[in-house]
Amino acid sequence: MNPTLDKLLGGKQGAIGMLVLAVLILVVFPLALDDFRLNMVGKYLTYAFVAVGLVLCWGYGGILSLGQGVFFGLGGYCMAMFLKLEASDPESTKIQSTPGIPDFMDWNQITELPMLWQPFHSFGFTLLAVIAVPVILALVIGVAMFKRRVGDVYFSIVTQAIALILTVLIIGQQGLTGGVNGITDLKTLMGWDIRDDSSKLILYFVNAFLLFGCILIGRFILASKLGRLLMAMRDKEERVRFSGYDVASFKIFVFCVAAAFSAIGGAMFALQVGFMSPSFVGIVPSIEMVIFAAVGGRMSLLGAVWGALLVNYGKTYFSETFPELWLYLMGGLFIVVVMYFPNGIAGLWQSHGLKWLGKLKRKPAPEAAPTAPPESPAASSQPRNLETTP
Repeated sequence: MNPTLDKLLGGKQGAIGMLVLAVLILVVFPLALDDFRLNMVGKYLTYAFVAVGLVLCWGYGGILSLGQGVFFGLGGYCMAMFLKLEASDPESTKIQSTPGIPDFMDWNQITELPMLWQPFHSFGFTLLAVIAVPVILALVIGVAMFKRRVGDVYFSIVTQAIALILTVLIIGQQGLTGGVNGITDLKTLMGWDIRDDSSKLILYFVNAFLLFGCILIGRFILASKLGRLLMAMRDKEERVRFSGYDVASFKIFVFCVAAAFSAIGGAMFALQVGFMSPSFVGIVPSIEMVIFAAVGGRMSLLGAVWGALLVNYGKTYFSETFPELWLYLMGGLFIVVVMYFPNGIAGLWQSHGLKWLGKLKRKPAPEAAPTAPPESPAASSQPRNLETTP
């Protein structure tokens, strides 16, 4: 195998792990689940984008961001703005006092589409904004924090505060953002109805392929010199700085990459679920996204996907089966994982799963029956005593 491709796939074990996950997401789930459940899995996978980004910036870079919901929400809002404008054509909104603008603007007595919304008539600009807006914000935060060597718990607190500020801002600007309800009733994408089952199936596969693309990008980064520097910075930052490397620039880069991944997940969430609200931007969802990476294993890109699937499936199962106890059950799940599996699902597989497979491979073959030594001619000429004495 090509050495570059081998590194990109993560070696033999990484390639097998990617193949298993791909078969599960692309074959097993679409064949085994109904349309409603499959769409829920698609929603879970949008959160996996954030978890994959957190593996890069937290697991390898040592940058714990408690505000990744900000970038998830910004990507989702950019996509939702385009979809809402398409759903607010003059014919569909003719009963409003001001046709041609989103309904929540009409309710707030806005009579003209704000300048902020004007560029989102273009799908090309929207795709650019989905990536550019969160990355620019991440760049500003990174330069302001990392250039001043602000890190560790202080950086986590600042990102948490930014998540809270953006939530308050979105809710307060109801005429521009839809307020606490968010942007809802998203119907079409360039004339294509995204609400029927066939469209949701297509969006599910698009979402899955984009997720695997982000995983490969992450593996490419980790397989490069930058990946080794990230781990060195996480463990001995001052030593890397004294070696002549610009530590702040590396941190800013990986933080921006994580923001871009989160934004893609947010945009796909708006497409698959059909709305975007500030409830996905604040502190609580941001902490939940960190839990996805922690449960899956903060040092494993594939583990982050497994963590997002497991935690969200647990939330759905517990809330449906034990509606009064599901929060306690989810809390118990997190406590058990943190106490007994600190490296998450990926660490559990490394410590137990691989050993179990190794034992299976090394299982000895059944021993053959021992053969008696050849008898001498003299002994063979004597008659044998069939009854032996002890």
